Amino acid sequence: MVQASTNWSNASRLKTRHLLLLLHLHEQRSVLRAAEAASMTQPAASKLLAEMESVLGVKLFERHARGVEPTWYGQALIRRARSALSEIGRAHDEIAALRGGRMGQAAIGTVVNPGTNLVPQAVALVKRDFPDIMIRVEMDYSRPLVARLLDGRLDIVIGRIMGPEGAAELDFEPLADEPHSVIVRAGHPLAGRERLQHADLVDYGWILPPAASVLRARLDSVFLERGLRRPHNIIETSALPVITNLLRSGDLLTALPIESVAPYVQAGQLAALPIDLGVRMEVFGIVRRRDQQLSPGAERVLEALRSTARRLYGDALPPQFT
Repeated sequence: MVQASTNWSNASRLKTRHLLLLLHLHEQRSVLRAAEAASMTQPAASKLLAEMESVLGVKLFERHARGVEPTWYGQALIRRARSALSEIGRAHDEIAALRGGRMGQAAIGTVVNPGTNLVPQAVALVKRDFPDIMIRVEMDYSRPLVARLLDGRLDIVIGRIMGPEGAAELDFEPLADEPHSVIVRAGHPLAGRERLQHADLVDYGWILPPAASVLRARLDSVFLERGLRRPHNIIETSALPVITNLLRSGDLLTALPIESVAPYVQAGQLAALPIDLGVRMEVFGIVRRRDQQLSPGAERVLEALRSTARRLYGDALPPQFT
């Protein structure tokens, strides 16, 4: 057990080569393979690992016949090391951009709904006034996006904080609620019905998110809580272009916020069925690392996201967030 008097200021003795080796050990699970990946000898890698453990006063890896496994201490340092090295790399890129007369860059992660309206409009706003800012956008579910944010691979996430892991390191600005509707093609056999029940939906094919997603679990619960079996004719995908094309080509159903397919609904290609599906996700918002100082480019993007959100959502938050 670490003594309370451990001098953590010794961590300043850790060098970049220590952190790089740490990540190689985590990925390779072998001192020999990590040494090869780091272009050093195995004795040199073992010496660096011993130096890290001596500096911090804890064991970072357990040695086994099959290789090495990170301890809890090792996992904590690995996450921080990945973030630190990512920040160093981003600083190098930002300095190069500034030296080249550009404004820098920003990396944004977003869930589907704001990824179809809020984020594109905010990015367009930034690019109108600052065309030299390089903006990268990734779309995914909240958990992997927040993990990338904590690792330093993203500057800003538009999504949700789904669990306690890393929550103390994050700031959250709530933006809007996100009710889900049952979306189908225009002309679907159920689209003309005035009254629908959940039992009417079970026997149709469904386009669903992956089984590990929160939305999938809540959709399953909607049917099970009503004594119905879950849909069994399933296509799994989270890619919106794939979903919309599948919907338009057959009698499939999916659950989406209607705003995410608004252009297709307005064009008369898709429609929302007249049923309250009963699936609501947590409020989504702007998620940032509490200890992170954004680059000038990322600050511009953050300002644009806030101003665009005010225009799009207004007072869309549920009462507990206002």
